[in-house]
Amino acid sequence: MAVKAQYQTKQMAKLLSYLKTVQGTHVTVSDVCNYFKEQGINIGTTTVYRNLEKMVEQGLVAKYTVDGTSSACFEFLGEEHSCQKQECFHCKCEKCGKLIHLQCEDVVKLEAHMMEHHGFRMDPLRTVFYGVCSECSAEESQ
Repeated sequence: MAVKAQYQTKQMAKLLSYLKTVQGTHVTVSDVCNYFKEQGINIGTTTVYRNLEKMVEQGLVAKYTVDGTSSACFEFLGEEHSCQKQECFHCKCEKCGKLIHLQCEDVVKLEAHMMEHHGFRMDPLRTVFYGVCSECSAEESQ
């Protein structure tokens, strides 16, 4: 059985190039569309979503759906900092909605503790800690 070569459109190439510039952060389809609009590049929302989904299937991008009310977030997976290769968790700010990528040895210890002492296996890609980010905390204290 022959393996089909990956076809890459101009839009997908531009999207991939953009994602590489924001590696290590999470973006929504809206974020991506706003970026291209600011650059004067006309790429439709459906095209962005379809290309992101293709990249998820290819393993180039991770997709996070935190809850049923927020937009899905996407993250470019580089060779060195891939959530698929390392334990990563997420924090979501209940004030501004920011999703923070968290790679922390102490949280990995919590994951091991949960399994060992409580028989519960956490899913690092879907575990989200809710609270308030540092920026929103600083605004609250002013």
